[in-house]
Amino acid sequence: MERRVAGEVVPSAPKPESEKAPLLKILAAAQPDILGVCEIGPDKDCAELQARLLEAGVDLPHRLVLTGADPERHLGLLSRWPISRDNSLKTLNYQLDGQTFPFQRGILDVSINLSPDYTLRLLGNHLKSRRDVPEADQAVMRRHEALLLRQHIEGILAENSATNLLVYGDFNDTRNEQPIKVIQGAFGTKNYLRDLWLEDSDGYRFTYYWDFADRYDRIDFAFVSSGLWPEIDMRQSYIAKGESWTKASDHRALVLTLKPVERERRR
Repeated sequence: MERRVAGEVVPSAPKPESEKAPLLKILAAAQPDILGVCEIGPDKDCAELQARLLEAGVDLPHRLVLTGADPERHLGLLSRWPISRDNSLKTLNYQLDGQTFPFQRGILDVSINLSPDYTLRLLGNHLKSRRDVPEADQAVMRRHEALLLRQHIEGILAENSATNLLVYGDFNDTRNEQPIKVIQGAFGTKNYLRDLWLEDSDGYRFTYYWDFADRYDRIDFAFVSSGLWPEIDMRQSYIAKGESWTKASDHRALVLTLKPVERERRR
């Protein structure tokens, strides 16, 4: 992306080592078996992350990178286990004021068999940023992307309401905004997605820091279906703080722990 390097603007500069090193330290401490990444470069960048993690003791040999309409910002996933199905959606469009707009980053949709009897389905997302653009209202664009995502979720759960579904990513909105309500669905219905309400070790829930406005927000979420909720171990699920997280990224990582054994649903 465009960065300042030695005081000069460079149009297409990679993430500097001063940011990569603390990022890798945070991820190595978490020891993920599956890693979902938002706003990464093309496959070569994901391959570099994969190799650097291996050097740090995290072996995630399987990867997938999704390129939607946005040619620069991709969704990536690294996994200890092979990806059994890839149902990712690269091309999705919506109409707004007579114009056709793309779902910029698409929907990363993969299934992974964690055991012979347990399949986890993951939907990775990065909705339209809160940056104003001349084409249309950024908040309205994000709401339309959320509607497309919810339609996809409804299709999955209509096929099998017991699907172990995890919907995660950078949604660029707080939980009181319409896109988040749309994605979760109607409260009390069987297809409602539960927000995990993760915290860091100090009890704080923010996931994003905007330094220009000196503002802390929770805009990164993990939502789970009723089928997956019983397997989530909330005692070992948290927001990764890390000593140098502000150097690694303006977002903080969500760490989820689940037990891949089908359990009876809790009301």
